[in-house]
Amino acid sequence: MTQVKNKNHSYILSQKNDSNGDCNPDEELAMLAKALGHPVRVQILRVLARREGCICGEIVEQIENLAQSTVSQHLKILKEAGLIRGEVEGTAICYCIEADGLRKLRVLIAEI
Repeated sequence: MTQVKNKNHSYILSQKNDSNGDCNPDEELAMLAKALGHPVRVQILRVLARREGCICGEIVEQIENLAQSTVSQHLKILKEAGLIRGEVEGTAICYCIEADGLRKLRVLIAEI
C-alpha cells in the first residue's frame, strides 16, 4: 500500500492482490479514479496525450498558475497509478502517456 500526501489531500493507492496475484478490479478502478480525481491531473493527461513523444519541463509551462513542485506532485500520483511513465534524460525526467494504463482504465470503466 502506498500513501501519497500533499497539502490538501491524502491518497492511499492500494496494491492488494487476490490469490492469483491479480488486483481486484474494483480496487484498481478506485485507485485510478483517485489518481484522476483532481482537475490538474486530468489536464496533465490531456497535455501528454496531445504529444507524440515524452515531454520534459514543458509540462509546468502548460499548466497555468501552479508551481513546479505542485505539478511534480501531480505527476508522481499519475505515475504511481500507472497512467504515465517518466524517463530520465540527463538531469530531467520526461513524461509520457502509459498506453497500457489508459487501456486498463477504459476496460475497467466499460465493465461497470
